[in-house]
Amino acid sequence: MITYSFLQEYWWFIISLLGGLLVFLLFVQGGQSMIKSLGKTEDERRLIVYALGRKWEYTFTTLVTFGGAFFASFPLFYSTSFGGAYWVWMLLLFSFVLQAVSYEFQSKPGNVFGTGTYRTFLFLNGLLGPFLIGAAVATFYTGSAFAVSKGNLVGLGGVGPVISQWQNPLHGLEALFDIRNWCLGLAVLFLARTLAALFFVNRLDDESLVSRARKYVLYNGIPFVVFFLTFLIWTLVAKGFAVDPATKAVSLEPLKYLNNFIQMPIVLIFFLLGVVAVLYGVIATVFQTGFKKGIWFAGAGTVITVTMLLLIAGYNNTAYYPSTADLQSSLTIRNSSSSEFTLTAMSIVSILVPFVLAYIIYAWRALEKKRLSVEDLKTDGHAY
Repeated sequence: MITYSFLQEYWWFIISLLGGLLVFLLFVQGGQSMIKSLGKTEDERRLIVYALGRKWEYTFTTLVTFGGAFFASFPLFYSTSFGGAYWVWMLLLFSFVLQAVSYEFQSKPGNVFGTGTYRTFLFLNGLLGPFLIGAAVATFYTGSAFAVSKGNLVGLGGVGPVISQWQNPLHGLEALFDIRNWCLGLAVLFLARTLAALFFVNRLDDESLVSRARKYVLYNGIPFVVFFLTFLIWTLVAKGFAVDPATKAVSLEPLKYLNNFIQMPIVLIFFLLGVVAVLYGVIATVFQTGFKKGIWFAGAGTVITVTMLLLIAGYNNTAYYPSTADLQSSLTIRNSSSSEFTLTAMSIVSILVPFVLAYIIYAWRALEKKRLSVEDLKTDGHAY
């Protein structure tokens, strides 16, 4: 029999998997941040934009799906974070709006702003998107300044139906004062740029660009590893937010996230496999001239690694959205989820997810039957 606890854990896994897919697809943003530096001529820059333009909607759709799934399965997180740390989310969403506008209008007749303006918008989205997502996810381990009072929902708190209240006037921007949040934000940014370079090596039929992209894999891969290891080691040795399964009380536990890995060996094994896959994709691309499949190894590794990291944030009696203002207000998969009926109904719909993924893979392969070259810009009437 499927229990309420199983449904809560199931949906945290779905959220974690969507998070992993989103981080992989941020290679589009990573590529946008390198349009001017990687492309030395106008034709090269147009080819980069053309290659990324065929993929940007995947990232945008996954971001919307990730937010929608979070809202439906864990609504208290959605209302607390999106309603409290709204400056971070507003900046993030605004950058993605700039991206959508740029791809739609930069090549349209009557473009009064010029191509350069829209490419600047793409650059801004390429920097802000990955960094802000990484910094926001880092608060799952470092905490945020909010307080929750469910009594307010029925008027017991005296302030109306406001369940969560943010306790810092910066409303989310205070996360930028935590160095650990910066580490993960920069790690995600350089990972996105590394994946973008791997994507260009795989997809472009331009010897100069591919050769340059291989160097960019190294240039961005090194800072990614440094920032990621800094965040990972810091998190594993720091105190984590543990939940007593009997009393539901939240407390700080030394080495909590390291203990989660040890107590969930399957999660640890997959995490290590994901890390190895990412490193193999990067190293093989840098040192083997004819190797062009690094994006698939690093991409799959990214999905697995991020998924496992998110699992240790919510599984094993852990508060996935801890409060630094009021420890007992911390959110867990038990106290912030939707009703059993809602999660059950959503689980039935989630059966369709594999079919959707199969369609995405089919559409992706249909669009990528051959590598892209400058000549394609002249023959494709839909080139960006």
